[in-house]
Amino acid sequence: MSKYGPVGDLPVQGKIVLVTGGGSGIGYTFANLCHGRGARVIVGDLKLTQEAREYLDANPKSEICFETCDVTSWKSLRNLITTCVKVFGDVPDVYAPVAGVFDPSWSNFWDDTETDAYKTVAINIQHPVKLTRLAMQALASANKKGVVCHVASTAGIRGNFFAPLYSTTKHAVVGLAKSLGQADPEFGVRIVCVLPGTVKSPLWEDRDDEVMKLTKNSERKLMPPKTIADMMLKMVESKEYSGGTCVLKTIAEERVVEEGWDKQAGKYDPSPRPDADLSHIKEVLAAERGRKWEA
Repeated sequence: MSKYGPVGDLPVQGKIVLVTGGGSGIGYTFANLCHGRGARVIVGDLKLTQEAREYLDANPKSEICFETCDVTSWKSLRNLITTCVKVFGDVPDVYAPVAGVFDPSWSNFWDDTETDAYKTVAINIQHPVKLTRLAMQALASANKKGVVCHVASTAGIRGNFFAPLYSTTKHAVVGLAKSLGQADPEFGVRIVCVLPGTVKSPLWEDRDDEVMKLTKNSERKLMPPKTIADMMLKMVESKEYSGGTCVLKTIAEERVVEEGWDKQAGKYDPSPRPDADLSHIKEVLAAERGRKWEA
């Protein structure tokens, strides 16, 4: 515990919410849901669906605005927060790194067309990692408490021979959320993660390949994006989902697969060890606290 945390309940009404991948699917639905609850929202994406465009056009930019964002660019991610400060006068309270891809033809394990790096890794891992770090910097700069809600997948707790790179990236997102659970009581940043089953979204449907057929997802009953957006909102607003909590959400079940920092005491630890010295981390965050956000 510290004077900065834990975060506790965080109703989104009156707060500022940042969503990447907010132009379609889960991201757009979550952005829409938060705006409807009285939050101001900044939507980051490369493009908007027609539905998203019409919604943003129908509402004032002082409530919800769109900023073009390439999530593989750290400068572009930082610019989302800078734009938020310019438009809304403050840094976001809630951060949702939703943008992600599932084995596109241009970046996957089996076709292996890339020569320097996997773009899928940049989108699915580096982007949520960097946005989380930026969120912690921004919240410290404004002396605010906040929440980062990640979106992994059921693939984040099981293997997938068809899509090993995708599964690996989602394992990484789960690992990030679990690793940062202590940021809740120590620094006032509650980092949580939802693991959706298959969702009816452009991730599957807006494609130029036969992945939907090959994975046999066309034969499954898919969840609507709102099912996951509702779960995200619940995790953002309620202190029940303390830092590090990971929740699996499918058509069949809703289950906590990793408990948060406040429920882990006395649980099995496969590698008992003394607590690490956090003095350097505290110094880093202390240097960022109260420091004006710079473009």
